[in-house]
Amino acid sequence: MKVGLSACSDGHVKEWVYQIDELVQVMKNLGIEPVLALHISAKVDAFSGTDEERAADLMRLYADESIEAIYDISGGDLANGVLKYLDFDVIAGSNKVFWGYSDLTTVINAIYAITGKSSVLYQVKNMVYSQADLQKKRFADYLEGNTASLFDFKYEFLQGSHMEGIVVGGNIRCLTKLAGTKYWPDMSGKILLLESFGGGSGQIATLLTQLEQIGVFDKVTGVLLGTFTNYEKEDYELSVYDLLKMHISDTLPVACTEEIGHGHDSKAIVIGEKLIL
Repeated sequence: MKVGLSACSDGHVKEWVYQIDELVQVMKNLGIEPVLALHISAKVDAFSGTDEERAADLMRLYADESIEAIYDISGGDLANGVLKYLDFDVIAGSNKVFWGYSDLTTVINAIYAITGKSSVLYQVKNMVYSQADLQKKRFADYLEGNTASLFDFKYEFLQGSHMEGIVVGGNIRCLTKLAGTKYWPDMSGKILLLESFGGGSGQIATLLTQLEQIGVFDKVTGVLLGTFTNYEKEDYELSVYDLLKMHISDTLPVACTEEIGHGHDSKAIVIGEKLIL
């Protein structure tokens, strides 16, 4: 099995480069042959290459018929810069699935909005982080056809008791960068997944306000809250759910899970596929 490793967002700083080598070795141990994009390490500030160069990297991986899947191993701020350079006709005609997380929320939701194709919200570098053994076992199970190990997650309802729809969303800060663009997914009848690495009370509150003001909470059939990593480390009086309740009706179903987000133990979820909770 051959896969592509892309970096559409910020380039890897020199302190992180060793993680690429570790990930390549982990993949080889799993019987995977990784093909690395040309632009992964940071060269000028946060940039590994120009927006056009990073997009060209991704399209080369899509064009290579020997590659079965594409895993983006970056994160940060720059991923939405590649969108105008992507060939969505090629992406739509490909049988490859794109994987990424955090800032790649922009690419994942753009792919769904333009092509209707699903992608996976997951950071494959989890296999070299602090929960590496757990994640390698899950990924090995996935490769052997046991998808439950990586994709099934525990959840509980905070409001309501049922929701179903195609999942959109991901990182709340990165998702809102798509608002007002052609890459914004139609929210009608969708389950909106929201999670975050950074952001305090005011920052998360203002992003939820924006989502309310552009009508998102009037269109979706439910909200699934993942983890809000830094928020949950602080001693805030209001929870993320408390903030969300300021912007939604008391009839909109809301569920939460501790297994989707930026945690090193996080599981994967498919964006652009129907989910029933």
